[in-house]
Amino acid sequence: MPLATTGDLVGRATAARSAVAAFNVITLEHIEAVVAGAESARMPVVLQVSENAVKYRYGRLLPLARAAVAAAEGAAVPVALHLDHVQGDGLLRQAPDAGFSSVMYDAARLPYADNLAATRAAADWAHAQGLWIEAELGEVGGKNGAPPLDAHAPGARTDPAEARAFVADSGVDALAVAVGSSHAMTTRTAALDHDLLKALSGTLDVPLVLHGSSGVPDDELAAAVAGGIAKVNVGTALNIAMTGAIREHLAARPDAVDSRDYLTAGREAMARTVTALIQVVARTAPPPAAAPAATA
Repeated sequence: MPLATTGDLVGRATAARSAVAAFNVITLEHIEAVVAGAESARMPVVLQVSENAVKYRYGRLLPLARAAVAAAEGAAVPVALHLDHVQGDGLLRQAPDAGFSSVMYDAARLPYADNLAATRAAADWAHAQGLWIEAELGEVGGKNGAPPLDAHAPGARTDPAEARAFVADSGVDALAVAVGSSHAMTTRTAALDHDLLKALSGTLDVPLVLHGSSGVPDDELAAAVAGGIAKVNVGTALNIAMTGAIREHLAARPDAVDSRDYLTAGREAMARTVTALIQVVARTAPPPAAAPAATA
């Protein structure tokens, strides 16, 4: 089906008091797994390509973006493309022609005034191109190997009054908020500040986004969605699933050399993770099991 737009999917989720799951992809296997998992859940999904993923792909956006577009157009559910954690204007300006309907412009590392000025400029340009734009205030932490901020460190949490001014002055369409999650967590032990989330949801009139969701347990994710989160970003959980499945496959087959076999195991593990997480954040019951395929 035609590419969906992130703004439309987030808007529909907001109206339904639900959330859309957004998964960061690095390889073609990631892309295929996200689409397959979303199809199994019978729910829309967002494919996200981060600036770090582009750096991994020799700094080239188009090969991965074109694969994502092709997979999205062949999907049985709505799929949107989002360019994530963009810090460079050069990459930002590639987004429209590469098939992305949205971008997360990340200037959260900067002091407030500089973050606002950079984000305002990015939002003005993005809107002129028809792009939906997300920003971050506070600091989720854990990017590029950095440790998460202490819960009480200055700037570690999004201040509701500051967030209201930031959204109004920057013109962004959605805000990623720091409420206790952290990027790159490999254990699901994060405890969210639901009182802060409630205050942010009551203060802001744009959809709220949760980054670092791989480390958040299912019950905390469900509570976050009930509390106003409309877009849930997931990345590390896919890598954990893929790496674990490949390790298990190769441990059982020490002489294996065909990458298709172990990548299939990794792709299937990621797809199962996608389906399970979508069912949590979309607040849906699992669909009925499909009938077994006929064998010749």
